[in-house]
Amino acid sequence: MSESPRLAAAQARFGKPGRPRKAVGAAASSASAPPSALSATHTHATAVPGVCPPRLFDLDASAAYLAVSPWTVRDLIAAGILARVRIPLPNGGELRKVLLDREDLDRLVAAWKERP
Repeated sequence: MSESPRLAAAQARFGKPGRPRKAVGAAASSASAPPSALSATHTHATAVPGVCPPRLFDLDASAAYLAVSPWTVRDLIAAGILARVRIPLPNGGELRKVLLDREDLDRLVAAWKERP
């Protein structure tokens, strides 16, 4: 049984069946970039480029900003050293996500500094 010319032409264009196609254009450049480059540019802690830095950090971003564990940040909140930002919702509840103000984190770092 011989292949039809149309089937042979399609196989020449797309390669073997069942194999993924190679990425083309912008998808290829981001797919070939190392994961460290992607994570540095695509973090949720970054604000709109060129506009302003983020004001509120989530738990992981706060921990990275302070160079401590997220559990340490939770302990600081529980001890009353850091104040959590609570965002009210229209139904009377509040956002459950732990958010911290960057200025509070900066004040904490300033208080932790050793004085000569």
